[in-house]
Amino acid sequence: MTQLNLAQEGIVSDVMRKVAEDEGLPPELVRDRVKSGRIVIPMNINRDFDPKGIGEGLRVKVNANIGTSSHHADLEEELDKLRIAVASGADSVMDLSTGGDLSAIRKAIIAESCVMIGTVPIYGLATALDRAGREITDMEVDELFEEIERHCEDGVDFITVHCGVTRRALAKLKESNRIGGIVSRGGSLLAAWMTHNQRENPLYEYYDRLLHIAAKYNVTLSLGDGLRPGAIADATDAAQIEELATLGELSRRAREFGVQAMIEGPGHVPLDQIEANVLLAKRLCDGAPFYVLGPLTTDIAPGYDHITGAIGGALAAAAGADFLCYVTPAEHLRLPEVKDVREGVIAARIAAHSADIAKGIKGAMDWDNRMSAHRKKLNWEGMYKEAIDPFLARRTRRESGNYDKLVCTMCGKLCSIKLTNEYL
Repeated sequence: MTQLNLAQEGIVSDVMRKVAEDEGLPPELVRDRVKSGRIVIPMNINRDFDPKGIGEGLRVKVNANIGTSSHHADLEEELDKLRIAVASGADSVMDLSTGGDLSAIRKAIIAESCVMIGTVPIYGLATALDRAGREITDMEVDELFEEIERHCEDGVDFITVHCGVTRRALAKLKESNRIGGIVSRGGSLLAAWMTHNQRENPLYEYYDRLLHIAAKYNVTLSLGDGLRPGAIADATDAAQIEELATLGELSRRAREFGVQAMIEGPGHVPLDQIEANVLLAKRLCDGAPFYVLGPLTTDIAPGYDHITGAIGGALAAAAGADFLCYVTPAEHLRLPEVKDVREGVIAARIAAHSADIAKGIKGAMDWDNRMSAHRKKLNWEGMYKEAIDPFLARRTRRESGNYDKLVCTMCGKLCSIKLTNEYL
């Protein structure tokens, strides 16, 4: 039985109990929200790790994307990215590899990981077709579902599947005046296949086949936004909303089948539209967990998109988004390196935690209060301990000429905290 099946039977599983303990919530509450589809717990039956819940009333979780490309494929480097992502506090990692031995890379990442692992199966199939001298338009439907099952059998906990890129949604896209067009890799692959073959998206047409595979391995479906905006000018257009409405329909069908599902959200959205996007997704998808890439609030900051993503992520999560996919400084420029992964995870965690405070998530404010108490006492070791990035905090302090003194080089003798402690 899947976790959703168990919840539907009124059972609090060990996995649900661990999530409840991690969040400081009653196990029955977690069970009830799993049952309603408002919480998912991605965990393949072939894996064993400390599970994390994603959804209503839980801490906002953070995902880190890693993976090779056809231009650069180094398994050890990807494992280093995995380790630094986990060490920096990522709750999950997605392997988006398209270069090298994809099966070996995926299996190595799964074996090494102590957090949830996600993939996008169509990437692997498209790569295999290319190596065989075939185009994505040559894809057979059976090949796609066979690739999906391989990922699930290997132990992947959640898969991104772009089921909402329907012929109706593509018609809406063609009527639009988008600047960025389709920026989703998976969405563009399916759109090319559909247009060339004049057929419906197989992930939509044969959705029940997908549900059978997911149920067999207790894999969570991450219903991908293949028509997400890739420019802020394209946000919240008819094609995006058409796809979102379809994802709502498909999330309900998944729940009825006993398969957990979450909804992927837009990547480039101006500040004034972020809250509306989140509320609309929650409304159309019956409160299913919402997973956003950023979103980026401006298109002009290559090299700093971990910052634009954190700004958008904080707003989205405060409005109700449950899962933030990090954005690294390398976004739009090149394949991320290990240092980019670390910066991306920390930026997304800052956004997630800021939202947790705003939403009143249990224990979130306590962390800040402990930091503030250490600052009041000029307790540097205590501050390092509570810092979201202890390594950077300690290193930056030690670069100061007065690192061994109570005050810092910013204020010196004019330190407000020192004066307050002495005189007030």
